[in-house]
Order: sequence, then C-alpha cells, then structure tokens
Amino acid sequence: MTTPPEQLVLAEDFPVPTRQEWRDLVRAVLVKSGRADAADAPAPEELLAATTYDGIEIAPLYTADDAHVPTGLPGLPPFTRGSRPEGATVAGWDVRARYDDPDPAVVNSSLLADLQHGVNSVWLVVGQGGVPVDGLATALSGVLLDVAPVTLDAGADHAAAAQALVALHDGIPIGGNLGVDPIGFAARTGTAPDLAPAAAFVAGYADRCRGMVVDALPYHQAGGSDADELGCAIATGVAYLRALTDAGLSVDAAAGQLDFRFAVSTDQFLGIAKLRAARRLWARVTEVCGVAPAAGAQRQHAVTAPAMMTRRDPWVNLLRTTVACFSAGIGGADAVTVAPFDSAIGRPNDFARRIARNTQSILLEESRLAGVIDPAGGSWYVESLTEQLAQRAWSVFTELERAGGIVPALASGAVAERLARTHAARTANVATRADAITGVSEFPNLAERPVDRPSVAVATGGLPRVRYAEDFERFRDRSDEVIAAKGNRPVVFLATLGPVAAHAARAGFAANLLQAGGIETPTAGATDGDDAVVAAFRASGATVACVCGTDRAYAAQVPTLAGALKAAGAVAVLLAGPRNDEYSAVDTFLYRGCDALDVLRTTWAKLEEGA
Repeated sequence: MTTPPEQLVLAEDFPVPTRQEWRDLVRAVLVKSGRADAADAPAPEELLAATTYDGIEIAPLYTADDAHVPTGLPGLPPFTRGSRPEGATVAGWDVRARYDDPDPAVVNSSLLADLQHGVNSVWLVVGQGGVPVDGLATALSGVLLDVAPVTLDAGADHAAAAQALVALHDGIPIGGNLGVDPIGFAARTGTAPDLAPAAAFVAGYADRCRGMVVDALPYHQAGGSDADELGCAIATGVAYLRALTDAGLSVDAAAGQLDFRFAVSTDQFLGIAKLRAARRLWARVTEVCGVAPAAGAQRQHAVTAPAMMTRRDPWVNLLRTTVACFSAGIGGADAVTVAPFDSAIGRPNDFARRIARNTQSILLEESRLAGVIDPAGGSWYVESLTEQLAQRAWSVFTELERAGGIVPALASGAVAERLARTHAARTANVATRADAITGVSEFPNLAERPVDRPSVAVATGGLPRVRYAEDFERFRDRSDEVIAAKGNRPVVFLATLGPVAAHAARAGFAANLLQAGGIETPTAGATDGDDAVVAAFRASGATVACVCGTDRAYAAQVPTLAGALKAAGAVAVLLAGPRNDEYSAVDTFLYRGCDALDVLRTTWAKLEEGA
C-alpha cells in the first residue's frame, strides 16, 4: 500500500514554466499582431500594462515573486482581510435599501415590502430631500426596529431626526446609526461644517448607538479616483475622532461611533482592493491614535456608484450594479446598497427596487458569495493592488492633513481641484471611448423606449455631481428634441465604397460612433463607382456624408468623391479611417482612439448648418 503524500502538488507531473518562457511567448504574440516594438523589448509584457487613475500600473501577470506586505488574519489588525474573525456570518452582509421619497406613507409601503423580501437594514433620508422629520413615525410604522436597524441621512436636520428616531426606539437597542455627518453635508452643499456641536450631540447618545457616518460618496460622485475617495474618507474620520474626543469621549469610544460609506463600481478588482485598503488605512490611524486593537476595525457600507449609472439604456445598469455588488461582497463590506437600475433617471419604481434587492439575494443565497472568508485574499494581483492603493490613499490623506485637515481643504477648494484633475482625465478617456460605456458610447440603441420616472431633487452648491455618461447623453437628448420637433432624427449618410465585405467593418464603426450622438446612419450599401455613391447620397436627403471603405478604395476614390459629395449638397464629408492630410476635402476623420465627443460636436454643428 502506498503512503499518500502530505501535500498534493497538482502540477507535479508537468515541467515548471519560467517567467522568461512566458515572456518569450508574449513577445511572439505581440510581434505577430503587428507590435514591432515588442521584438527587442526586454519586458514585452509592459506593452500590455494599464494604468489606473491613481497611477497604479496593472501588470498582465502577477506571481508569488511579486512582493506584498503581510495582511494578517480576518478580525485582527490591520483588518485587511476583514473586520470579523469569522468572516461573513451565515446571513452575509447587511442588505441595505435607501429611501428618499418625501411622502412618509410611500416610504413605509416600500420599506415594509423590502423588509419582507430580503432587505434587512434601512438607509433613510430625512429632512430636505427626504421624509419630513415629523413624518418619521409614519415612515417606520410597523418596522421591527430591533431587527431592522435604521441609518439616518438627515444633513442639517440631523439633531431633530436623531431625536425622533431615538424616541421611536423607546428603550429598544439601536442597531443603526444616527447618521450625523457635517463634513459630508458640507461637501455636498458647500456649507461650512461646525463639528463641535455635532460631536457633542453624538457624544450624548454614545452609550446607546453609533452616531456618525463618514460618507465618501461626494468625492466619488465629483469624479475622484479611488485613492482620492479613500484619502478624503480617512481625513474625515480623523477630524471626527478629534471632535468626539474633544466632546469628552475616549478615543476607543470615539472610534466606535463611526461608520464608513464607500462607492463600488464596475472595476471589480479595484472595488475589492479599495475596501480592503480602507480597513488597513483606518487600522493604522487608530493604532497611532492609541485605540485598542479590537476597536480599530472599520465598519463599512458599500454603495453601487451613482457616477457609473446611465439614463440611456438603463437596463445595462443591472449588469453594472451586479458587478459592483460582487466587489463589495468579496471586499468584505458589512452592508451593501444596490441602486435600482433607473435611479439616474428619477425616483425608482417598485420593479426596479425589487430587482435591486434580488441582486443581493442571488449573490448571497444562490451564489453563496458570503460563504468564504476573504475569498480574494492570497491573490497576488489583489494583494498587490490593495497595497499600492493604500499607499496612494495614504499620500492623499497626509497631503490633506498638511493642508490643515479635510475641512480647510474643502473650504479652500483644494479637494475640488484634486477631484477635478481626476475627472478631467476620466472625461478624456470617456471621450475617446477608452473607457467604454455600453449602451451609451458603445452599442447605442436609438430605437429604445425611454424610461420615465418622477424627478428627484438633489443638493447643490458643493462638490459637483457627475455621471460618466452625461456628455454623450446630452447629444441623445438633443436628438430626441429634434425628432419631437421634426419627426426624424439628424442623419449622416454612410457613403460605402465597394461590396459589403469591403466596407462593413468601418461602416459599423462609424455607425456606432455617430449613433452614440443620436445621429441616424442610413447606408448606400454595396456600390460600384462614385456616381452610384453620389446618387444614393442625393436620394437620402442628408446634408453630411461619411465615406466608409478600405484604404485602397480611399486612395482611388476619395480625392474626387469628397468633392463630388460636396457638389451634391454635402456641407461636410467625414471619413472612417486614420487621418490623412492628402484628403483635403475631408472635414473629419473617425478612427479608433479619436475624440468621439469632439467628432459629435463638429458633426452636430454641420448638421445644424445644413438644416
């Protein structure tokens, strides 16, 4: 009888590959694909690397040779692997739904339905933009407050809302959070936060419940990067620690008053790394502040990012929020809120709310996502990304501290300037479609039936609120206005050269780009010669043409065809292909990596000129 090995090595019958062998294979593939610069590159894989908005280089391969710092164990400092030693409980994370309807009866109806079908904690907007303070009892009527904890979001009305919530508990343990967040409110509205009275108020309830929220969503919604968001959140947490200890709490009690709220988006690995890095950063802060190790665990509420949501083809938001929720669960969030797919349009309906909560139920109950402690732990990629993101965020935090803290940095505009730089870089990538937005900048559907929802008022005056898709969506809005007024959308005629096989790729590319701006793209189909193309253009009634074909066809036909199209009434001629200054009669070139938004601006201007 053979003795089984103490350790099973799954690949022991195969030769051990080396990094150099992999590198040689990468070089061969790159050279074959046309990357001549890969032939002599000592590390050809660097040509496949990508860079995040925080300057972190994402390599195509990570191995055990990639150094990373020890991450500890779940439930122990630095809490990178989770705040609880047992990881996810049987129930998993808190499924938390947000309510902001000003009608308390409507909120109550939605809330009770959600609690019966998977939601187990409440995020309730009170005061301006939400339920009136005197309607809180109606909104929470029938809710078992000892089972379904409530976290308030009351802005300037936090004191009155918190007192009303405490009164409703009437001796019942308060498991949620009073939601006091003067810095977050200031970031959203531009007001000056007064921390001392807010901290004194929270300190008065410290023996009953948590009282403060560090909301990082305003920084993400203003276009900030993950490190920007983390740095601002940690700086806010430090400001609250100072205020709470000044109000008489011990540093341990002060740390126990804080919940942190972060955004998660469609970049699943960055979302996972962000939550892991946030716990590590806060553990370092609490360690320096003298907080007992057990009290240094960060409690996290993850929210699917509002900035990634679209108003056009909103059904794709279902995919976006699923990926984001997955990131939050894997990253170890204590509570997760999935935004309904129609939340960027207006107030969500019951169907959208149902799908949002069921997204979490599927991940928890069917996929068993919460059944493993820190499932991303040990991934060389995730560990490296967590470490690098933590380092970048710490730099942001220390920069804010040198500026006097988050409050002076907000007041001086330093935070807004930092976020604007990241937003500008992201906007440039969205414009060139390097950051593609499915259903909006890529694969638009001009025939989609619009989704209408009641509008929702949002706070203004502070940091901007951006959505990545909004620049493209403005063109779609203009297109809808045109069709409502004239009965048809703006048109750019695709002047296709030769048989379908010759022009299909570039015609499809041009149609995709132009339709992203709300422009219809009828095509000439298979053609034979300039005269056929010009005749089809005249018959279309269009005033702008886009030539689509092969480079060989361009060389033979464009010098004469462009002029013939303009003689036939074209106010502008576009060409689907790389820029070529020899084609002097061509006004605009459409190619991969071009500024699609700029193409749409100039094309719309020409269309209006020719109207």
